[in-house]
Amino acid sequence: MGRMGPRRDAVDRRRSRRGFTLIETALTTVIVGVGVLAMVTAQSAFLQQNVWSTRVSIAERLGNEIRELTVNMPRHDPVTGAATWGPEAGEASVLDFDDLDDFDGLGDGTVFSSADENGPIDARRRVIPNMEGWGQIVEVFSVDGSNIAAESGTVADGSTEFMRIRVTVTFQGPRDEVPQEMTTVEWIAAR
Repeated sequence: MGRMGPRRDAVDRRRSRRGFTLIETALTTVIVGVGVLAMVTAQSAFLQQNVWSTRVSIAERLGNEIRELTVNMPRHDPVTGAATWGPEAGEASVLDFDDLDDFDGLGDGTVFSSADENGPIDARRRVIPNMEGWGQIVEVFSVDGSNIAAESGTVADGSTEFMRIRVTVTFQGPRDEVPQEMTTVEWIAAR
């Protein structure tokens, strides 16, 4: 028994000093590398989703700012009525707008954007600072009271008691060639 003891100790010492083989080390490196790559890819995807959802939230807010601004406005000018569609004489900016049809501009809608340095605007008619790339396009349509839900219900300007107000919010990032439509907020005014 005495002879087996030292031999077994020598074998045990050789095994304990052996360490990892090259294959074990390579396999460990591959497993750790795949894990790190998966975490980096997931983090990148989360970041992209977070940026997109932040932009959509901002867009919804900007659309609702216009809705809040116009909620208590009459459909047409209190003096001229429906005879003048769009801004009346002397109404050159949003500060002068006193009725809903003023927001239709020249038929293509009214644009409040950072590019034009007149927007986007909040419900108090003030330009919101630090909103580079954002824009609000406001369009106003007269709609047939019996067909307010369909685009086909649009009728001649000022010819009905119902109006559809549409706010399209756009964003143009530094790498975008054209603004992207982020959201559209639409409602019917019937006062």
